[in-house]
Amino acid sequence: MTTDGIEAVFLETHNWGKAAKFFQGLGFDLEFSTDHNSGQLRNGDGPYVFIAEVPEDREPQMQIVLKVADADAFRPDPGVEVVAPFEDTHYGTREMTVRDPDGRLWSLQAPAKQ
Repeated sequence: MTTDGIEAVFLETHNWGKAAKFFQGLGFDLEFSTDHNSGQLRNGDGPYVFIAEVPEDREPQMQIVLKVADADAFRPDPGVEVVAPFEDTHYGTREMTVRDPDGRLWSLQAPAKQ
């Protein structure tokens, strides 16, 4: 089994409100927000954008997350370095981390076990 494209883009920001309004100005709809300055937006059926506010002394990061339909059936090629196998997250998914040949870390996200 392979990945199924891009699931999401995770963004960190110093100002949740401004970042959310920016994406809404580009046509994204707010699907939900949290009580800790974060939330999820989506434009149509494409990948979602999850934005989280971080402290001013931290450099905001961005991460692209690849979609996997079934974590238990997923088997990366032997040449793919698995940094962390699929694990349950606190937000209801399962995530794996792999490293590309240039050292970048990639997250793969699958639905939680049912």
